[in-house]
Amino acid sequence: MRELNKIFIIEDDLNILYGLRDIFTSNDFEVEISDSREDVDDLLSKIKKFKPDSVILDMVLPELDGQELIRKIKADSSNEAEIFIFTDLSEADGQSRSVGLGANYYFMKGEFDVHTFSNKVMRIMRKDSLSSDDEREEEDADDLLVMD
Repeated sequence: MRELNKIFIIEDDLNILYGLRDIFTSNDFEVEISDSREDVDDLLSKIKKFKPDSVILDMVLPELDGQELIRKIKADSSNEAEIFIFTDLSEADGQSRSVGLGANYYFMKGEFDVHTFSNKVMRIMRKDSLSSDDEREEEDADDLLVMD
C-alpha cells in the first residue's frame, strides 16, 4: 500500500477550506485542517504532531499573521513541509516577503478555483516525489510562481 501524502490546510473561508479538504481526501491524501481561529502555538503544535508533507496557507487570516506563521513553521528544524500560499494578497512585496520566509509556491485565489488549485498542488507533489527526470511533468511557467 502506498504512503498517503499529508497536507495541512489553514484557511478562514470555510467554503474553500472544506472544498480543498474534500478534493484532497478523495484523491487519497491525508488531510488536517484549521480555520485559523486557534492560537498560533496550538496551531504549530497540531502541524508538528501531524507532520505534513505540505502546508496550504492563506496569508490573510483574521486571527493569525500568515508571515509569522511561515516564519515559525520554517524555524522548526523537524518540519520539512513545503508551503503553498493560496491567497487574495496580490502585492509583489507580500510575495517577496513570503519567499524570504520560506514559502515554496504562491498562488492567487482570483486566478484559480479550488479544483484547479488542488490539481496543481497534486501535480507538484507528484513531480517532487518522482525520482526520474524522464517521468516529470513540465509545468507551465505562467500557471504558478515557484519560490524554490
